[in-house]
Amino acid sequence: MKIIVLDGYTLNPGDLTWDPLRALGDLTVHEHTEPAAVTERSRGSQVLLVNKVVLSADIIDSLSELQYIGVTATGFNIVDIDSTRRRSIPVCNVPTYGTRSVAQMAMAHVLDFTQRVAHHDATVRRDRRWAACRDFCYWDFPLIELDGLTMGIVGLGRIGSMTAQLAEAFGMTVMAFDPFTAEPAEGIRMVDLSSLLRESDVVCLHCPLTPETEKLINTESLCLMKPTAFLVNTSRGQLVDSTALAEALNRGQIAGAGLDVLEGEPPPPNHPLYTAKNCRITPHISWATRAARSRLLQTSVDNLTAWLRSEPQNVVNGV
Repeated sequence: MKIIVLDGYTLNPGDLTWDPLRALGDLTVHEHTEPAAVTERSRGSQVLLVNKVVLSADIIDSLSELQYIGVTATGFNIVDIDSTRRRSIPVCNVPTYGTRSVAQMAMAHVLDFTQRVAHHDATVRRDRRWAACRDFCYWDFPLIELDGLTMGIVGLGRIGSMTAQLAEAFGMTVMAFDPFTAEPAEGIRMVDLSSLLRESDVVCLHCPLTPETEKLINTESLCLMKPTAFLVNTSRGQLVDSTALAEALNRGQIAGAGLDVLEGEPPPPNHPLYTAKNCRITPHISWATRAARSRLLQTSVDNLTAWLRSEPQNVVNGV
């Protein structure tokens, strides 16, 4: 069986091993694959594993020997699902590998705004300000204690629920908006979106991208937030209207935004949030702890092994 990984570098830049996958067949791993090379590199494969490489209907239809597609991620919009159904090719994803890591990143952005660790480190070591300080300490921003503040979570799935646990550990009150969650965990107050935006000191986005949630954070919703509130998005970039957010930040309409995702990735060099006030952007790395990537790789192997036993798991296209 010929197994081809088309873009393996982000999953495994060298700190993990491909051996469990290699044990299942004749493995070829490409670190990156440009769109023009996808068809040629995929030719002759029975199994394709992809992370961000797009498998269009034309590409899938041209690969006569293809029998299985594994997506080394949770989202699977890179694969033309209709064509896989026509060909009865199962598409399997990895739904739960990054829950703790993504929730951890959400709290990292929150803590960055409340403590400003990197900023103060730079003033001490780069600028030598502490050495010249007349007092024994100084701070350049208000230092904020989370205990007693309110976190509002939009989307109370696995990651949203884990973020709620972390927030509660800091003494925060948690409220949530999720029309699909009937029974939230004890201590979480379910509210409508407008109430959440008005009452929260931190708004965390953990919902999927749907037509209803696209640009959920826009000019109107930002107007509802407190001027002291922070927005955190580790979910999907398209949930936020970047232009509206940049304008709100520059006007001081909200206190800050911590983002691990943007609507286009990589973003263009003139993105409006690059120069927005009190905006922190990380390059979509909340999923990328070694522990999470190890689980991701192992589950991808498990998915393929289950399919080989005619017991497919994590199938997203109903095949």
